[in-house]
Amino acid sequence: MIARIFIPLLLLIIIPDLYVHLHYLRHRVKSKWKQLIWWIPSVLMLAFTIYLAWGKGFAPGGVMLVNSYLFLLGVLVIPKAVFSICSFLGWRHCKFHKTKKNWGNIVGILLAAGIIYIVVYGSTIGFNKIEVRHEDYYSSQLPKSFDGYRIVHLSDIHIGTYTNGNSWLLKAAIDSVNVQHPDLIAFTGDLQNREPSELYPHIETLSALKATDGVFSVRGNHDYADYIHAEPAVKVANERELVSRQRQMGWNVLVNEHISVRHGKDSIVIAGMENDGTGPFPKRGDVKKTMSGVSDNAFVLMLEHDPTSWRRNILPKSNAQLTLSGHTHAMQFSLFGWSPASLIYEEWGGMFYEGDRAINVSTGLGGFIPFRFGVTGEIVVVTLHSK
Repeated sequence: MIARIFIPLLLLIIIPDLYVHLHYLRHRVKSKWKQLIWWIPSVLMLAFTIYLAWGKGFAPGGVMLVNSYLFLLGVLVIPKAVFSICSFLGWRHCKFHKTKKNWGNIVGILLAAGIIYIVVYGSTIGFNKIEVRHEDYYSSQLPKSFDGYRIVHLSDIHIGTYTNGNSWLLKAAIDSVNVQHPDLIAFTGDLQNREPSELYPHIETLSALKATDGVFSVRGNHDYADYIHAEPAVKVANERELVSRQRQMGWNVLVNEHISVRHGKDSIVIAGMENDGTGPFPKRGDVKKTMSGVSDNAFVLMLEHDPTSWRRNILPKSNAQLTLSGHTHAMQFSLFGWSPASLIYEEWGGMFYEGDRAINVSTGLGGFIPFRFGVTGEIVVVTLHSK
């Protein structure tokens, strides 16, 4: 991850300090030693960046090391870069209009302080919050015996982020799910960050999930082996182990297949596709295989990690009435109701409709990076109603 943007990161670290040094330090601070002190954090960040870029894999040195690096980037490097940009623009404005007051400095200081607040809050209080969102879905194809059927939708746990320090948060989330007394629990992928060994300390906690008709899950992009540097045989073994571990916990892992859930003579279909992503994300979903043998009149609940598949494949190639997805996390950031995820995804968080058919996109419970600002980790309760 760091290696892919190594050069931009070096420039981001060096240029702001160089600007501050040339425009302020060398004129106002006469002591060379005091000037040198200013550069120490940047030199350490440069060394940290080179170390991480040197490693192999998506998160070299471990997830916690990468998260520490990103936190330092957010409180040390990015605020200085924002200040420098504002200061430079203000300086050019003063030169052009022949004025002395550089308002860019004031704006830059305020923005830098705001960024530090967002990073610190989002990495502590923001990530430790959980909320329960309730949605209702109405369908004329839902059998009467399933009227009021309660589905708890979970997504994007990213279990490797719950270390000993915050494992209590995962337990609190599981308790919050069970207290809803769900008829069915649907998990829509990204259980791990990189590899199934992350589950080992949490298997007992995850096994505590209980629903009348069971727990159903599909795999997300992180649940494959694309985020580790290893031999093909190791990657295949990891992917198989993750599925095996979920089944040991009592979860029904759906791999381009479906299962019928019966209440008396009535039934609904729970269908689960493999990840059907775009660009760099795994594209293993097969709608035709998943829906093979499903009646056109059946009520189908589709589980698919990537919400972009809804318009690309699920709507035109299946009769699934309700789809549950995750993946976007709403980029774990929202300001005054706006998230940058809206620039990338048409459906990025909440319930969306196309006629009588709908998709619920969960913004997720956890995250590869333990940070959330304005987008609380969520548990979604979807109640089905028969028209």
